[in-house]
Amino acid sequence: MAVKLEPLADRLVVKPIEREEVTKGGIVLPDTVKEKPQEGEVLAVGPGRLSDDGKRIAMDVKVGDIVLYAKYGGTEIKIDDEELMILRESDILAKKPKKTGKKSG
Repeated sequence: MAVKLEPLADRLVVKPIEREEVTKGGIVLPDTVKEKPQEGEVLAVGPGRLSDDGKRIAMDVKVGDIVLYAKYGGTEIKIDDEELMILRESDILAKKPKKTGKKSG
């Protein structure tokens, strides 16, 4: 990312992960019928929101996390031809576990 964004409070910047959608029959769907991605990589994280007594509440996500977010959550922005999302932490539904090189079993 060429432009450095610093999200405020409990906001974060996410780069949506586009994936090629193929039907069970093997037909590749064009962009016009694809649903918006709901998965992305966290690029920047704000410091967290303030509680009622003025204490900072740390964020549960960090840069590099892969997250699933609400379908209509956040704000889409475009910087240097790069599609990004600015989301509140409450728009994050889940974090995906990181894949490790080790095989279990």
